[in-house]
Amino acid sequence: MGEKSENQRFQLGTIGALCLSVISSVSIVICNKALISTLGFTFATTLTSWHLLVTFCSLHVALWLKMFEHKPFDPRAVMGFGILNGISIGLLNLSLGFNSVGFYQMTKLAIIPCTVLLETLFFLKKFSRSIQFSLGILLLGVGIATITDLQLNLLGSVLSLLAILTTCVAQIMTNSIQKKFKVSSTQLLYQSCPYQAITLIIFGPFLDGLLTNKNVFAFNYTPTVSVFIVLSCLISISVNFSTFLVIGKTSAVTYQVLGHLKTCLVLTFGYVLLRDPFSWRNILGILVAVVGMILYSYYCSAEGQQKAPDASAQHSQGNENDTDPLIVAENGASILADGVVAKEPVWNSKKDVDA
Repeated sequence: MGEKSENQRFQLGTIGALCLSVISSVSIVICNKALISTLGFTFATTLTSWHLLVTFCSLHVALWLKMFEHKPFDPRAVMGFGILNGISIGLLNLSLGFNSVGFYQMTKLAIIPCTVLLETLFFLKKFSRSIQFSLGILLLGVGIATITDLQLNLLGSVLSLLAILTTCVAQIMTNSIQKKFKVSSTQLLYQSCPYQAITLIIFGPFLDGLLTNKNVFAFNYTPTVSVFIVLSCLISISVNFSTFLVIGKTSAVTYQVLGHLKTCLVLTFGYVLLRDPFSWRNILGILVAVVGMILYSYYCSAEGQQKAPDASAQHSQGNENDTDPLIVAENGASILADGVVAKEPVWNSKKDVDA
């Protein structure tokens, strides 16, 4: 009975983490869209470094209030993880800056199959045909809804490949580090935030200048711009925390699926409330993607229930079960880049905010 109750609490916690991630990410996209498209503040990487600094300060206050316990672990792992996350954010911004929007969307879509491939090769995890089928439906739908033009160039292609690899590795590390060192999402975020922030503070102004031909330090910070920057930073606390929380409770693949759900929600928000132009192809793509997400959740839940008796038997014998839980549990296997640590949305001066 106690085990069943614990499983129910885990499921409720997972659902809460997923909802928090969706709400906070959609909110920050709306805020950043106003900040960039309307107010002209196009310095994405620098803004992300501020997000991380504010997140770290808020976590430090929470630690002082004893809302969580500081649990130091391998400093080299923390440093490498934090720097890698910072690099992946910069590469995603560069990828959008040197590629068309369509090719950038292809880059984001490639993260899921790349993550599946890496976890299959290096972690020997297995994905059922049902899971693979549902992911295929999801990717097809998002592709139909978002991909417009595909213009290839050598530099942009190399940057996209590096962005895919670093993002996949960073998201897989998020899950594996939490399980290996038995740290919570808050503890990992608190320790890795400074390294991510420092990486982006050093390289952010240079990358932003390269993409926008503007100087972030010479920008006219009006009261309105300052208010939106502060609001964006405050929302980013929830975005960053929910990112680590979701990946810790589920997996890198599930987080990517959630990221595409957020893309569809932002597109829908733009069509309905902001009167953005849309076509039947956009609507069809969103509907197909939603079907893929529903199938993915259903298959994950069904496989998790099938594995539950075996997992209980192994646990009673004192054996460890290293499968990663998904909505309930998954036989197999998150971006940080929608953003920040996947994070926040990336953009440049000529392209709209992308979820």
